[in-house]
Amino acid sequence: MLFNSLEFLLFLPTVFAAYWILNRWTDRPRVLQAQNFLLLVSSYVFYGWWDWRFLSLIAFSTLVDYAVGLQIAKANAREIPADALKEARSRTAKRWLWVSLAVNLGLLGYFKYANFFIENWIEAWSAVGVHMDPWSLKVILPVGISFYTFQTLSYSIDIYRRRLQPTKNLIDFAAFVSFFPQLVAGPIERASALLPQISARRKFEYEEGVSGLRLILWGMFKKVVVADTCAIYVNDVFANYTEYSGPILMMGAVFFAFQIYGDFSGYSDIAIGTARLFGIKLMTNFKTPYFSRDIAEFWRRWHISLSTWFRDYLYIPLGGSRVGKWKAVRNTFVIFLVSGFWHGANWTFVVWGLVHAALFLPLLLLGQNRKNTDNTAGWPSLSQCFGIIWTFGAVVAAWVFFRAESLAQATDYLLGWLRFEGMSPSSRMLAASSTILLVLLVDSVLRFGQHMAMFRYKEVRWVMYAVATIGILLAWGDESTQFIYFQF
Repeated sequence: MLFNSLEFLLFLPTVFAAYWILNRWTDRPRVLQAQNFLLLVSSYVFYGWWDWRFLSLIAFSTLVDYAVGLQIAKANAREIPADALKEARSRTAKRWLWVSLAVNLGLLGYFKYANFFIENWIEAWSAVGVHMDPWSLKVILPVGISFYTFQTLSYSIDIYRRRLQPTKNLIDFAAFVSFFPQLVAGPIERASALLPQISARRKFEYEEGVSGLRLILWGMFKKVVVADTCAIYVNDVFANYTEYSGPILMMGAVFFAFQIYGDFSGYSDIAIGTARLFGIKLMTNFKTPYFSRDIAEFWRRWHISLSTWFRDYLYIPLGGSRVGKWKAVRNTFVIFLVSGFWHGANWTFVVWGLVHAALFLPLLLLGQNRKNTDNTAGWPSLSQCFGIIWTFGAVVAAWVFFRAESLAQATDYLLGWLRFEGMSPSSRMLAASSTILLVLLVDSVLRFGQHMAMFRYKEVRWVMYAVATIGILLAWGDESTQFIYFQF
């Protein structure tokens, strides 16, 4: 089920009403379990709306990690003395952790990467003169598998590290795994943050509800008005890139940067806002990333739930940057390579990750990767403005690899930036530009905080709500468009 669909506009208020009615009509000891069971059923309906056959997949993953978590905790308690070092691990607990890793990564690898490896295996043999008949498994990629797989993995790993106690309530755990607002495209929540909220009694708070509705409205605006408007222009430019001049190709890449930002951050806003309607707080996934002053800051502000997941479960265990320089360089390339491959089974995503690694490397070697970590308000200085422009330009160029169908297309597209003859842009460019300017205006206010006081006035807020609503209604198409990150 898509957030930007009529089905969801009926689904959400129905579940919301039933959820809080249970809070008043159900016996107090059973309220929480009734609400969590409703969340679980609603989440399975939400996910099964796309393809009910894959409900068995998420159910299987849930049961495996639920059982593994209990077994890891049991093994740790039985085999490790109380005065042992915290880093000590029992062999039995490690075996159970490997079960979780094998099942989750095995399913992810099969559904997401099987055809990629088969095709590249055939191409590799063809390069040395051995020809094989091309074939594939014709595997359908389940929506959201990359997201809920990482979410359940963090649960097992944290129990193994003794940072989390397993839950014995299967309904609570299943609701945590399948919580519908963030099920198919994040944010990727840690069990230590979300599971306690699922397991605790909740009450409706008016201010949180209003805040949630505001986020849903803004997220829907970014998706329907900004992302979908930019997509029309982007699709045309990338499909006919040989016919356009360099400046138009550059604008096509810039528009894709805002398409994917409006699409993905819009989804995150809707997810966070929807969760607040149910008394649950999800982590922030974006913090005005296009105002970053260097590439390191960009990754602290873009897809935060994924970048922090890789930091905590891969980068730091490898030694992070607190090892020798060459090992730090290795760790940097590993983390960006895996991040690129996580996004899709295509060499374009791998190169996209490596480009970001190359951009990050000078900061690491010069010890500048933690330079811009402040969140102070105030307009940037001239040098910081140059940093913002440079970072945005580098990110836009890298996005070409992310958007292109192949490495050849990405290379030709970037070389086309040097071409100064061709067709002129259509009026679609003007429509997309106006939506981008609005997003930049709002993000600049959020980032630098110079005029936040204006939002204290009720009249200003209602004007913004009206403009956003009218924009959504005008841009709403006959068919709902899928979110970009559904394919990952």
